[in-house]
Amino acid sequence: MAEGFLPITKEEMEERGIGQPDFVYVIGDAYVDHPSFGHAIISRLLEAHGYTVGIISQPDWKDEKSICVFGRPRLAFLVSAGNMDSMVNHYFVSKKRRPKDAYTPGGEMGKRPDRATVAYGNLIRRVYKDVPVIVGGVEASLRRLAHYDYWSDSFRRSVLLDAQADLISYGMGERSIIEIADALNSGIHVKDITFIAGTVYKTEDISGVYDALVLPCYEEMKGHPERYAESFQMQYENTDPFTGKYLIEEYPKGTYVVQNPPAKPLTTEEMDAVYDLPYRYTYHPSYEEKGGVPAITEIKFSLVSNRGCFGGCSFCALTFHQGRTVQIRSHASILKEAVRLTKEPDFKGYIHDVGGPTANFRHPSCEKQLSAGVCKKKQCLFPSPCKNLNVDHRDYLELLRKLRSIEGVKKVFVRSGIRFDYLLADPDDTFFRELAEHHVSGQLKVAPEHISDAVLKRMGKPENAVYERFVKKYHKINGQLGKQQFLVPYFMSSHPGSTLKEAVELAEYLRDLGYMPEQVQDFYPTPSTVSTVMYYTGIDPRDGKKVYVCRNPHEKAMQRALIQYRNPKNYELVYEALQKAGREDLIGFDKKCLIRPAHRNGIPQGRKQESPGREGFRQEQKGTGRKKEQQEKGRKVRDVPYKKKKTIRNVHKKKAE
Repeated sequence: MAEGFLPITKEEMEERGIGQPDFVYVIGDAYVDHPSFGHAIISRLLEAHGYTVGIISQPDWKDEKSICVFGRPRLAFLVSAGNMDSMVNHYFVSKKRRPKDAYTPGGEMGKRPDRATVAYGNLIRRVYKDVPVIVGGVEASLRRLAHYDYWSDSFRRSVLLDAQADLISYGMGERSIIEIADALNSGIHVKDITFIAGTVYKTEDISGVYDALVLPCYEEMKGHPERYAESFQMQYENTDPFTGKYLIEEYPKGTYVVQNPPAKPLTTEEMDAVYDLPYRYTYHPSYEEKGGVPAITEIKFSLVSNRGCFGGCSFCALTFHQGRTVQIRSHASILKEAVRLTKEPDFKGYIHDVGGPTANFRHPSCEKQLSAGVCKKKQCLFPSPCKNLNVDHRDYLELLRKLRSIEGVKKVFVRSGIRFDYLLADPDDTFFRELAEHHVSGQLKVAPEHISDAVLKRMGKPENAVYERFVKKYHKINGQLGKQQFLVPYFMSSHPGSTLKEAVELAEYLRDLGYMPEQVQDFYPTPSTVSTVMYYTGIDPRDGKKVYVCRNPHEKAMQRALIQYRNPKNYELVYEALQKAGREDLIGFDKKCLIRPAHRNGIPQGRKQESPGREGFRQEQKGTGRKKEQQEKGRKVRDVPYKKKKTIRNVHKKKAE
């Protein structure tokens, strides 16, 4: 038996003296017993409450025997597609198949089906007709009501119906799963479990549902996308556990899907208890022969300090999954886990991250949130920080100081997203200074996403001027510290609201910085985000206004290419984009031009188009004079061929000065 792990075979179950498990947990990921994996938290929590759980990891959805490893569970099957939506896991935004799956042993692709929640639910139903099926995890949570499906370009029903499940445990699920387990264990039939917060159920009788909002029916939304925009806004305004109402969605033949209000957020003590469960902090040893599970490397030496986010970015589904109320672990809980990390044989002294969805959120956004809930019609940071916003980094700063002082810890990095507008709103620069001094590994990743205020408005992000203030302050603080550290900004292409005009503006901005991003995120329409609703309906559900949407794959490719306009492979796309945008003035030999003119065969005229990396390298050497400075000090400088030397470009220094 794999010591300390939950059983994944009948033999391991019997070695524990268990004849019939209470729950069989079917997951689309490999079994990794680490609290960054949802299946580990839920299974360990059930175990802590006295229930037995068997894990079936990545069953063959074409083979009914694969679901019979433990036989019939006493109470229910639990189903999760995994830590990622299975469609996002499988496909790039271009809908081309990804080559690897980081959540599968050896990174092997194809070990889980498309729409895994639906496939696993139907597999169970073919074998066990009357066993309760409870679905959860990110995929089910974000598809709990009717939704637009990008991959099939269709409007789909609630996953509850397509998976033939009885209940959805949505959100993080710690509260609801224990209440479901206790209800089933007490003999309540699954069809009568209609009273648990954080769940969705189906019924033919809604007479007992009080104080509910009736959403547009499925057939109406399917035929009229604008009705879906209305429905989504009603859902969006009812994601808070304190103010959220029951939501009813009608389907043909008298079927209703009912969403109960979200579960209450966990207290700090409850969060600590969840993270104090006896995890093994690694993958099941049976995966060792295949090289282990790649995803573990990203989180093995990182610490989760919070969950929830009041940032409210339009393209993010956190509002629907974790909610807007920030929940935190105590310092003692985090420090205890950090000390455990230092005992790992392969720990090198570096804690890779301390954070969550947004690293510098360590408390609710305002005092009223924990009693009255979040505002339905207002955001905490957008379009500007709310006057009631509590901006305070002292608790997070104190935590980082304690972690730095642990014996065996050389460096503590902050690599989760930093909300720079929140950071700027803090009148005390102490955290900003210590962030730059102690917690940046040479470069800080930030996500301005775009520079056009028209696009940023649709993204729910602050105006570009806010980001510019952050850049100047970041470089000022680094200058005071005598450090040469850089910013690595992330930008998104073809988000709703972005035309070729805005895409060209972004390219010009990057030109002026002398920078080309190595990574570009083309907007990916995933379920349950404001941005996806805009993509599908052409309407911003928040104000009902029409929004330009780039759906044509070729135009999407042009917008993406403009961000990396220096890449010779993008030349033809950039040339075409500039012509279509009426910006031929950017084609030529002037220093303001993006690309050279083309010959008849499409090859640029004049001197050869230089690779962006070499030009960036030369600019850095010219801008910093580091080589010359070192030579003047008598230091030996080794010349390294460019192709073997990785450089970090100070993309904002010139502009900041």
